[in-house]
Amino acid sequence: MAPPKDEKAAEEIKAASVPGRFISKILIVIAMEAEALPLVERFQLSREHDSVFPVGVPWVRYHGDYKDLNISIVCPGKDRELGVDSVGTVAAALLTYASIQAIKPDIIINAGTAGGFKAKDASIGDVFLVSDVAFHDRRIPIPVFDLYGVGLRRALSTPNLAKDLNLKVGKLSTGDSLDMTLQDEAAILANDATLKDMEGAAISYVADLFEVPVIFMKAVTDIVDGVKPTAEEFLQNLATVAAALDQAVTQVVDYINGKSCGEL
Repeated sequence: MAPPKDEKAAEEIKAASVPGRFISKILIVIAMEAEALPLVERFQLSREHDSVFPVGVPWVRYHGDYKDLNISIVCPGKDRELGVDSVGTVAAALLTYASIQAIKPDIIINAGTAGGFKAKDASIGDVFLVSDVAFHDRRIPIPVFDLYGVGLRRALSTPNLAKDLNLKVGKLSTGDSLDMTLQDEAAILANDATLKDMEGAAISYVADLFEVPVIFMKAVTDIVDGVKPTAEEFLQNLATVAAALDQAVTQVVDYINGKSCGEL
């Protein structure tokens, strides 16, 4: 008897991510189109019109071939009521799930901006590789459920990539608010995080379900433990930092070309 449809799809996805196999298909998940468009232009990707996604969703996919790689950049698109980018964990998780099912990538890169902590040696414009991801706003004070709430996961280990491209490495903490409450701050400190974003741990959760390796690349737009208001600093630095992210992601994609996950 043939395996159920969902089980068969999961097997195909896992087979595509065998550690010794050369990477040929990259899925890049980016929350904001302003962050994505420089990369779309850099890799000369085309916007998909006959979407692989369900009818009615605002999700956007750009795709094409670059060197020996097939690249898809996906964004959650604009909120249909308010017209702003659909940031946060819910949109990121849904988009990642649908993209894995439709595209069956060998590897995922979650590229985007983040707040950084100067106490952890983060500065505006720094681009980090992420070693570990966790949540800081899922507080469930019940034994074992508390660990589930934190949701600690490791990103794909990429020691050669980090060394050869001279990239900083740090831990990432994810929550659904741009600001930081005292409870959030305590959880972020417990997570030993250098970076704070609104999508990473949700993407990691979905990728882990299907055993698809993930690389996280986060560029610092604002200093969380600094003196400037977060929203003001984020908007002030977004364009400049997006350019730095574009350059770093391009270097990483060039490095991945012709390699397997185990060689990273």
